[in-house]
Amino acid sequence: MTQICLVGIGKIAVDQHVPAIGGSDDWVLAATVSRAGTVDGVPSFSDFDQMLAERADIPVISICLPPVPRYDYAVKAIAAGRHVMLEKPPGATLAEVYALADMAQKAGVTLYTTWHSRMAKGVAPAKTWLADKTITRAHICWKEDVRRWHPGQDWVFEPGGMGVFDPGSNALSIITEILPMPIHLRSADLQFPANRDTPIAAQMQWTQNVSGDFDWRQEGPQSWDITMETTAGTLHLHDGGDRLITDGKEIVAGNNREYPALYGRMAELVKNGASEVDVSPMIHVADALTLGRRITVDPFHF
Repeated sequence: MTQICLVGIGKIAVDQHVPAIGGSDDWVLAATVSRAGTVDGVPSFSDFDQMLAERADIPVISICLPPVPRYDYAVKAIAAGRHVMLEKPPGATLAEVYALADMAQKAGVTLYTTWHSRMAKGVAPAKTWLADKTITRAHICWKEDVRRWHPGQDWVFEPGGMGVFDPGSNALSIITEILPMPIHLRSADLQFPANRDTPIAAQMQWTQNVSGDFDWRQEGPQSWDITMETTAGTLHLHDGGDRLITDGKEIVAGNNREYPALYGRMAELVKNGASEVDVSPMIHVADALTLGRRITVDPFHF
């Protein structure tokens, strides 16, 4: 088993990363780095430089910080010769992710930009089903409650936090994986709370008759759905890609094993001396923020 250090012990790390590592035959959690959070029984550091200096025996770093500080930590890890795994989105900007990819290549280490929703059980078979189909219309409905998933986390509404595109990038990671043809954004309406710097909702229209509706204000049941109408039938992905239905028949029902699959993939990449860097979901986010028409809505408070 390979030793790994987890940087950023917040909600996503505790809910997903720690259990995924703990249940893996490939990894052992050897250290954590966080200003506040710890994991029982695991050596913890509050200073990343100190961890790198004292734990040369840990070859892999998984970074679960918010997007803005992620780059600086990844640069230090790569410079120290460590393999790096990045929580989604892999950075605050496209340029910094390209820079990290170049650094990793020159250093001869693995860089893995993870997109956990691509590991949902219905995504791969959906891609196969769509491969020879002609799509006539597609719609993404991605609506959830920010208070439930990011309680009190003001960074999501700060510059670089991406607002509703933080969860929306999950949908975009699926779309960019399963569509058999390229698309690009035509227009977007972005709803910004009067007291926030990032959007809380977005309505988008792409080429090829693809549309999207993202919203972070949905209470009650959450909606993570994608519908693809084709000349040969209709495909539905529900529950963030875990359930696949074609022409009314449920083909796949998943079990939320996305993060274990990510860590399995990271093990393969390190073993093979390879990297996997994909920024295609981020391109659509950047395009939306470039083309989007800003609409001011009511202030938002946690």
